[in-house]
Amino acid sequence: MDSLPPAPHPLVERARRLATDLLLPEAERVDQDRVPAGHIEAVKRSGLLGVAAPAEYGGSGAPPAVQRETAEILAGACCATWFVQTQHHTPVQTLARSELPVRERLLGPLSRGELLSGVAYAHLRSYPRRPVRVRRQGGGWRFDGTVPWYTGWGLNDVLLLAGVTDAGEVLFAFAEAREQPGLRASPPMRLAALTAACTVSLELDGLWLPADAVALHAPYDEWAAGDRIKTLHTSPAVFGVAEAALSLLDAETAGPLRARLGAVRHRAYTLAGLPAREEETQERLAVRAAAYEVLRAATTAAVVAGGGRALALTSRAQRLAREGLFLLVQGQTAQSRAAHLRELGAASAQEQR
Repeated sequence: MDSLPPAPHPLVERARRLATDLLLPEAERVDQDRVPAGHIEAVKRSGLLGVAAPAEYGGSGAPPAVQRETAEILAGACCATWFVQTQHHTPVQTLARSELPVRERLLGPLSRGELLSGVAYAHLRSYPRRPVRVRRQGGGWRFDGTVPWYTGWGLNDVLLLAGVTDAGEVLFAFAEAREQPGLRASPPMRLAALTAACTVSLELDGLWLPADAVALHAPYDEWAAGDRIKTLHTSPAVFGVAEAALSLLDAETAGPLRARLGAVRHRAYTLAGLPAREEETQERLAVRAAAYEVLRAATTAAVVAGGGRALALTSRAQRLAREGLFLLVQGQTAQSRAAHLRELGAASAQEQR
């Protein structure tokens, strides 16, 4: 007898149930409003917040393939909900690598989904500019400046905030995700896509955090080397949203696009599993750009197939197309932007020949 295929990982099954029963049926309504607290509670109960967390702290320690598959499922069902919860995994991984006291205070609650964390660190990529400055004050650290983008305001319990010291060091520390002395949030931003993810800017004017809130303190160059590797990878959300768009097409139209999507996904995930080498940087960026091209083709095909109905704000095809635009710039760096623009220019030149 032929052997049966392996059973899906329990977290993959939970992600599918969450997507089918809650996220997908509500996605168009959520897109025009905000991610409901009920969605966040359902994600917390599902165990998905601990997908990459150490088992000894209550997480699942699931392999990367499971982490990627669950991300694809959530993003394809409701990209706004995916985006809020995906912020959580960086604080978990930061704590898992940390040897500082905050690890024992927060890693368990974050791994078990008792708390949801956001992140405020993308501004570090603009260094040597320092949008957020940090200096010692008393028995802790003072933060001043502006966080341009913070997602999940009003939904997160805690946030992982980063800044740069005068000595060129990065410092990451946890704070409660609420207005407090030295921390004020802007009104929620109105965006072309994912307004529902409750993104704000944060004004920091003497926010003081104690030394035992610090999760990472390291030279900027040391932190940036690891961050650059992470931004070379293609987000699983790209494949999740593309697959959701293909599900709106007939089999004949979707077939060739699904084959392209599968090939790019396979290459992207193969590269993600290999040690990062300098000579592979351009290949990783090229694969990332190729994934964006398949995403564009899939979401455009869904809009074309939907006709005039696809222009309604209640249209799933139109929502996915806007989410695709968002994913073009999510996690973007100067390096990835330049590589993507080169690929677009090369493709145009090829078409003219």
